[in-house]
Amino acid sequence: MMTNRTIAFLGGGNMAEAMIRGLLRGGHFSPEQITASGPREERRAELRDRFGIRTTNDNREAATADIVVLSIKPQILSRVLAEVGSAIREDALVISIAAGVPISAIQARLVGGVRVVRAMPNTPALVDAAATAIAGGERASQADMDDARQIFDSIGITVVLDESLLDAVTGLSGSGPAYVFLILEALSDAGVKVGLSRRTSQLLAAQTLLGSAKLLLETNEHPGKLKDMVTSPGGTAITGLHTLENGGVRTTLMNAVEAATKRSKELGEAMLDKGGA
Repeated sequence: MMTNRTIAFLGGGNMAEAMIRGLLRGGHFSPEQITASGPREERRAELRDRFGIRTTNDNREAATADIVVLSIKPQILSRVLAEVGSAIREDALVISIAAGVPISAIQARLVGGVRVVRAMPNTPALVDAAATAIAGGERASQADMDDARQIFDSIGITVVLDESLLDAVTGLSGSGPAYVFLILEALSDAGVKVGLSRRTSQLLAAQTLLGSAKLLLETNEHPGKLKDMVTSPGGTAITGLHTLENGGVRTTLMNAVEAATKRSKELGEAMLDKGGA
């Protein structure tokens, strides 16, 4: 447990809820140490009833915590920071999950000593299977990075990177679930086309993807080697793989990640042009 420290979530959406659940389950914080702020009373009531945490509609009240998580959309981050910037303590750790907003833009709205860590989790956090990348600002200490990593490890796995790589993370794992769901939908449709029921096809497709990912993570083998384990000479898998390569699936996925990375950079630059956070 992060003894005698408090954590506040400015914004009580799905990602904040996933993080609160993970932190409580892991015993990192007690309910009394956690506050969530948000404008909707019904949502605040849900979080209070579900987790026993404190809630408030006053962002400035919540922002006095030891650790402040900016779990809000990037479009409103500027307004919220203008509201709470002077309320955040100089010795606080601020963690931002607002996609595309640079650390420098956040620091510009905070008092001098505040340390900032920027994070890019993805939606599988909702089932404790997030892939999160974190990057520390110039004032963030190793202890701050350890705290941030512990927080995000409670909902999945975490990697530490330079901030310059977070747009690439957005293009890969941040946007990646959308690509995967498209692939799962296509596989499910294919199963229906060849005679399986929709329910059976979707179940088999999802479990196949889950099992394949687990096999890669647990063996740490190159995916090409694992692919070769499935492909026997003249068999069904190599026939299917030939069709995929002929359709350009590898190039299309690579282009998708590259295009999403570029778009993330454009959005971040646009926010800076408008005054950023």
